[in-house]
Parts: sequence; C-alpha cells; structure tokens
Amino acid sequence: MSIMGTKGRRKKHTAELKAKVAIAAIKGQHTASELASMYGVHATQIGGWKKQALEELAQVFSSRRSSAIRDQEDLTATLYQQIGQLKVELDWLKKKASGWE
Repeated sequence: MSIMGTKGRRKKHTAELKAKVAIAAIKGQHTASELASMYGVHATQIGGWKKQALEELAQVFSSRRSSAIRDQEDLTATLYQQIGQLKVELDWLKKKASGWE
C-alpha cells in the first residue's frame, strides 16, 4: 500500500473539519494522537492546522481586515455598475445599428 492510500491520491479535508480539529487541539482536552484517531487524520496535520489557526486568529479581530473587505465590496459594486452601464450602451448601439441597414 502506498503512503497516499490505495488510490494514490491525497485526502482533501474540508475547511470545516480543519477548523473543528484545530479548535479541539487548541482546547487541549485530547492529545494529538487521540484527535488523529477520532478524526482520521495524521497527528502532524493537526499540529499544522492548530498553528495556522492560532497565527490567523488575530486577523479575525483586525480592523484593517474589515477595511480591506469593505474596500473590496465597494470595488465590486462599482464594477457591477460599470458593467450594467456598458450593457445598456451596447444594447442601444445594437438597436441603432440595426436601424441603418
């Protein structure tokens, strides 16, 4: 049997599972080996997910992150407005061009 399983592909874990396992690891009520058995993942992965969760946790409360999200939403809204305007102009030009034939 290969390291990556019988099909030769790595398992892909959902973000929800990773978060659940990382939270369980942070709580510290079980060892990494126990969590690995409970969730069917490797203990090394659990350590990595825990580290990543702890490193990125501060960003959840960051005002800069919220500002970046608002900026992105504003940009998206502006672009959708421009797309709508261009579509109206294109439809008008098509209608005008068909009248010339």
